[in-house]
Formats: sequence, structure tokens, C-alpha cells
Amino acid sequence: MTARALQQQLRDARTRTLALVADLSGSQLLGPRMAIVNPPLWEIGHLAWFQERWCLRRVSDTQPLLPSIMPQADLLYDSSAVAHDTRWDLRLPGLGVTLEYLDAVLDRVLERLEGQATPDVRYFTELCALHEEMHCEAFSYTRQTLGYPAPTQQKSRELASADGIATGDAEVPGGPFMLGAVPDSGFVFDNEKWAFEASVAPFRIAHACVTNGEFEAFVEDRGYERRELWSPEGWAWRTLSAASHPVYWRKESGRWHVRRYDEWQRLAVNTAVMHVNWYEASAYCAWAGRRLPREVEWEYAAAASPAGAGKRRFPWGNDAPEPRYANLYGLSDGPADVAAFAAGDSAWGCRQMIGNVWEWTSDAFEPYPGFVADPYGEYSLPWFGTHKVLRGGCFATRATLIRNTWRNFYTPERRDVYAGFRTCA
Repeated sequence: MTARALQQQLRDARTRTLALVADLSGSQLLGPRMAIVNPPLWEIGHLAWFQERWCLRRVSDTQPLLPSIMPQADLLYDSSAVAHDTRWDLRLPGLGVTLEYLDAVLDRVLERLEGQATPDVRYFTELCALHEEMHCEAFSYTRQTLGYPAPTQQKSRELASADGIATGDAEVPGGPFMLGAVPDSGFVFDNEKWAFEASVAPFRIAHACVTNGEFEAFVEDRGYERRELWSPEGWAWRTLSAASHPVYWRKESGRWHVRRYDEWQRLAVNTAVMHVNWYEASAYCAWAGRRLPREVEWEYAAAASPAGAGKRRFPWGNDAPEPRYANLYGLSDGPADVAAFAAGDSAWGCRQMIGNVWEWTSDAFEPYPGFVADPYGEYSLPWFGTHKVLRGGCFATRATLIRNTWRNFYTPERRDVYAGFRTCA
């Protein structure tokens, strides 16, 4: 990317950050102590620290970091050193000082790009821009989890209409497939490296994600009460959490409603189900006589082309995302009807494999063969074996972040994520 494009990427991420936090005040800046959220005030400071650490303070992999412009920054904001549970107890600077730190770091990075845009500088700048976009999505999760008002967001246009039927299965022939990213893919994360050949047996995968209406049928059929549908770990989670339906659902006058941020609205039956965890998705599959796709099956259905015509960067091809293709950040403030965005279908007719909701796969998050951690070694390495893989992005994911090979990962009990799922026969 050019220095100018990187500068714009940084500015875009920062504009979004400020829109997500500008209205928070008082107790909202810390919020309750919870395992699935960070104190927003801490998270804002962490963004500044991360950008400064990689773009301004790093000299080389073997030399010590230069001093921070914020006193005690390493003791406050280093996520690999500051235990999650202690972040509410830190003597954090106030919001004004924290935002000044955020601005000062960005100004220095933008200036550095003007005069010293070496490949190293470009790499770490893009890393920081994408890191901030991921945290912006996490800020959105936090606002939903804590019941704060919806963030201010400019819609670029109305959502694409539900302009085609997206039911049934796609018949995918399988065959040899290169899973993962190749070296000329542009910026990719270490867990996508590098593509290796996998053999994929023929399979059938749903054209669309499971809808609210379909998941409602599972709930109404006592799916949360039937132990035979749940794995031992899933049943232990269900028992401990006392879950009897998706986390933000409630029934009023015989109809299901769902909470979006601080407002309750009637459940839209044709919209992709969201805020269900891996255990809930797996139990639904057992009830429906289906299964979650393997990670390689998901990527094959999204990226492979018939007759060996090449691997696609996005389900629809190699063109950059635009509103007719996918429900990504800036287009809507929630998931869409599963029949929308027909222009974004994969070669096999699978819809919304990019955008709308993240999709759970059956696989544990593990390294690809020959894995080598990137300089930001804490990104993937600590989480192998304990997390499950999600694919495809969601309506809160910035287009610059996502592609068919991108691997998200969360622990299987997480319900705060904008995650749903599609199934395989």
C-alpha cells in the first residue's frame, strides 16, 4: 500500500474509534468487571500504546523499545503483561488525557509515513490500522453486552433486498485445495500462513446461514433441555449458565424479541441468527441432523472455483467488497435477511460467506504446517488449541480486514460475538 493509503486507513480507523467512545462518560468508561469485555477507558489507551509500540518505539527485533511519550504506558496498557482482571484496578488517566495520547501517537505516525515509509514502517502501520479495526468491532460487542445505546454509524445505502431464494444445500465436489494464504496475498496474519494442499471429500453445505426462525424451532422443541443434543462440555456450559435460549432473546405475549444494544425489537425470522456460541450451534446441528462445516470445507465453498479456475480472494471473485456484495461495516447496524446480497454468492451459490455474521466452524484453532509467529507473537500463538475458528466477518467488520482466508477465533462459550453459523449435510 502507498503511504497515502496507509494514512487514510489509520484515519478511518480512528474516526470509527472516536465515534464508538465519544458519548461514553462516568461509570460507562469502566463498566462492570467481566471476562468478555475490557474497560473502555483502558481499551482506548491500549490502542494508542499498541500503535506507538510498533510504529514509533520499535527499532528492531533485537533492540529495546524507545521510551513512550506516556508515563507508565507499558505498565498500564501492555495486554500481554497486564492481566485482564486487573485492568479495572489500574490508575488510568482520565478520558481527556487518554484521547490526547491517542491523538499524539497518530500525528507522529502520520508524519513518519511522510518521510520514512520503509517496508518495515508500512508493515507495522498496516498491522496497527487493522488492530484498531478489530478493537472497534470489539467496542461494538461491548456496547451490546452492556446494553449501551447503539453507536453512531453512517449507512452508505439501504441494505440489499432479499432478491433470491437462499435455501437448501450447495453440492460441492471437493478435491485438492490449497488452504490458507499465498505469499503474494498482501498483508495477512501469521495464522493464515502459508497455503498447503488439503484433500476435500465431496460435501453439501447450506446456501445460507441458519435463520432466527430456524433456531426458534430448535428452542421451541426444548432443544436447550435435551441433554442428548449436547456434547458433555456443551451440557456443562448450558447447565452452569442456565441458558434456555440465545442470550439476548426474551418472549413477550407469545412472541420472541431480541435486544439490540439498549432496545428490544421483534425477532426477524429470516435474518441470520446471531449471538449463539459454538456449543449452541453444535446442539442445533445435532437436533437438525446436520453438522458444522470443517474449516477447509468453509474456505473451499467460499474460494474454490469450478474446473480449477483459480482461488478467489472473496466469494464473488477478486473485486474489492462493495455494498452489493456484502453486509460489512458502514452498510448497516445489524444482520440482514439471509436471502440478501445475491451478487456476493460464491461459485457454488453460497450466500453471505463474507459479512453479515461470523460463522462458527467445527475446528479447533490450530497452526498451519510450518507455522512461524509474526513479530506480534501474541496474536495467534497463545490461543492455539483452546479456541474455535470462525470465518467470514460480520456487519461490523471493516472491508479492509476481511478475505476468504481470514481466521477469527474465540472460545466456544462466547455469545457476545456477532456470530452465527451455517450447516453441512
